[in-house]
Amino acid sequence: MNLVVDIGNSQVKAAAVEGTTVVSLLTFPSAAEVDVEPLTARYGISRAIVASTGKGAGMVIERLRHNGLEVLEMTPDTPVPIGKDYLTPRTLGADRIAAAVGAEAVFGRGDYLIVDFGTAITIDLVSGGAFRGGNISPGMRTRFRALHDYTSRLPECSPTDEVCFPARCTDDAIRQGVMQGITYEIEGYMAALARENVKLSIIFTGGDAKYFVKRIKNAIFAKCELVICGLNRILDYNATEQADI
Repeated sequence: MNLVVDIGNSQVKAAAVEGTTVVSLLTFPSAAEVDVEPLTARYGISRAIVASTGKGAGMVIERLRHNGLEVLEMTPDTPVPIGKDYLTPRTLGADRIAAAVGAEAVFGRGDYLIVDFGTAITIDLVSGGAFRGGNISPGMRTRFRALHDYTSRLPECSPTDEVCFPARCTDDAIRQGVMQGITYEIEGYMAALARENVKLSIIFTGGDAKYFVKRIKNAIFAKCELVICGLNRILDYNATEQADI
């Protein structure tokens, strides 16, 4: 069993993982508050991987190593078990490549459009055993906050399961505008790929994916933590590679 620490923009996840099973998951508001002792002590973990799209990776890594763990830091140079067909691999977020690795770890080798609903929404293509790139746009909560922060009179609203048009009050107009805007955005990618006869499995992951599974047909909801599963696969892959040297 391994320890996976995923430092994101809005929270830090620390998980005890075996294969593609997240045995136990803890969340923290920031890297400074990470405490993995409950996981390492309970499960006898001695090996970890730390990935970051936020701040504080060095602090967490130092703390884990001080506690006797063997730690792999996820960097652009870290070997991964899929190809990278990407022009700027050094700027490729660890979460994006980890989700791609996680898709193959959980669902097997295939052709996937992976939509990760987080602070940002990433829409990435994986095919032929390689990460092919994708697009990034503001996430659901980022859009809600932006409408509130950058206008003088609009309230900050929350998600809704309701679908309607036209909305007949301002709060509903914001909710529907954000959530249906994202829905149409994703459906647009799916329709464009279908017109090009590109056959893909659509995988939804991330904290806000649950709000869009019912809105968008033919999508697979990865109930597991796809990025965490991918990071665990990368850790195991590197351990095997080192053992073979």
